[in-house]
Order: sequence, then C-alpha cells, then structure tokens
Amino acid sequence: MTDTARETQSRAEVLADLELEVEQLMAAHESKRTLWAPAELLDPAPDADPDRHRQDLRARAEGIPLPARIALCVNTLTEEGLPHFHRIFSQYLGPGSFWSRWNNLWTAEEDRHGAVLHDYARESRVLDLPEMERMQFEYLRAGFEPAWSADPYRVFVYTTLQERATQVSHTNTGKLAGQNEPLIGTVLANVAKEEARHFVFYRAVFERILARDPNRALASAAEVMPAIDMPGISMPHFREMADVIRRAGIYGPRDYLKIVEEQVRYWAIDRLTGLNEAGRMAQEKILGIPARLERVAETIEARSRAKSFSFAVAFARAFEMA
Repeated sequence: MTDTARETQSRAEVLADLELEVEQLMAAHESKRTLWAPAELLDPAPDADPDRHRQDLRARAEGIPLPARIALCVNTLTEEGLPHFHRIFSQYLGPGSFWSRWNNLWTAEEDRHGAVLHDYARESRVLDLPEMERMQFEYLRAGFEPAWSADPYRVFVYTTLQERATQVSHTNTGKLAGQNEPLIGTVLANVAKEEARHFVFYRAVFERILARDPNRALASAAEVMPAIDMPGISMPHFREMADVIRRAGIYGPRDYLKIVEEQVRYWAIDRLTGLNEAGRMAQEKILGIPARLERVAETIEARSRAKSFSFAVAFARAFEMA
C-alpha cells in the first residue's frame, strides 16, 4: 500500500467513527426540510389557463437582464453536474457504509435543483435551450477530477465552501432576476435555502473531524481553502461567464473571502492548541489566507475595465459591463 493510500484509509477510519453523530446531523437536517417539487413551483394554479400562464411568464422573463441570464445558465449547469459529486462521494466515502445514506439523500435533494432550473429555462425561454443543453453535454463529458477527491477530509472542506458559495450565487441571482420576474426569485430562494442546509451539514461534519484529528484536518483544509474551483470550471466559456457574474455583483472573489473568514471563525481555527509542527504550519497558512484573498480581489478590481460580452446561450445578444 502506498503512503497516499494509507493516509486515505486512515482518514476514512476517522470518518467511519462519526456514524452516530452523522445520523444525528441527518435527523436534524431532515427535520428542517420542507420538501418541494419543481412542478409545484412552476405549474399554473389548478384553475388557471396554462397557455396564459406560460405567455405571462415569457413576457416577464423578457425583462431579465443579460448578466442575470448568464448567471442562470451557470447555476443550472452547475446543478446538473450532480453525477460528478455522487460518484466522488460513492468512491471515497464507501458505497457500503452509512455515508451512502447521506449521499443518496443529498443526491435526491440536489437532483431537483437542476430539474427546476432546466424546466424554468424551457418554460420561460430566458435562454437558448438547445445551446445550453449542448453546453451541459460538454460539461458532463469533460468530467470533474479535483485534486482534493483522494482526501476524504478535503471533500468536506470543499463541500462546505462550495455549498455556501452556491447559496450566495443562487440568492443574488434570484434577487437580480426576480426584480423583473418574481417566479425565478421564488425558485432560486427555494434552491438557496436547501444549499444553506447542506452547507450547515458539511460544516458540522468537518467541525467533528477537527475535534478528532486536528493536525491532519488542518493540513487538508490548508490545501483547499486558498482557492476552490467551482464545479462548473470545465463547462464551455466558464471563465468569461464567471467574469460577468462577478461584474454583476452576484458572486466573486470578495464573496469567497467572506466565506473563508466565516469558516475560520466558526471552526475557531485561531484557537486550536496542542498541535504538532505540521498542524501549526497549516494553522498559520489558513490564518493568512484572508489577507491573500483580499489582495487578489483588489488586483482583479484594479485591472477590471469595461468590456463587451456576447454568448450564444443568451441568443448572442451583446452587452457591455463596467
């Protein structure tokens, strides 16, 4: 067995010791859930004219600004990357273990996110659906093989940060698009609330990992927290679309900075004591990350200039952003 394999196995043993606590976290998670279905959010009322309902929706959707449409595209495709994450969880957290119960529950909840956003895009015609579906195909075909996937501890650091980032993106997209079309505001509010509960679960799991194995947990966190690639990194035109999303104030480097600061405080990383040399070095690295992220944000803002954009998925309509 290689050193890497031994480390992975050792971390997996710590995770296996969390069964009782994870069951309690799952019970708390489900007790706060209001189960919703895409059709409940999108379909007309029973006594409404479905054709009129669709016409009114499309008329309102015409007012959704192009930056919000790009965010909707990225958010939808990100949610439709669910197969990548189910595979990673199954591979590294054990398909035969109690973790599979969480993986299946999480997958069932997440599956509705992509479904409701895709259905909304179809009904509203806010995006060029065939173009978005071609992007979805290319995104899924490209795969998602993050460096952190071989380290079970890193999985929980990443999912904590990513679920929080996704919550922020959905919330802010809903606020921007919902100014003109209230239904998408309602849809994204429901998705964001669920992402928030997933974030709470993953953050709590890593809190318990820190309590059991602080030195290696910090080392894993120090590898992930400086920067995370969002799940959509492999989708076509991702970086240019992410630039639009940043300029629109939906999600960008400063949002990630706030997320990192939030987790450093919650996990009380600055107050951990009794660490070995590796743990102290990782702790010091993590505590220095916010200052680095602040410099990154300042640099991006200083270099940003007005720019024109055009995306086939948004009907190739050109728009300019500061």
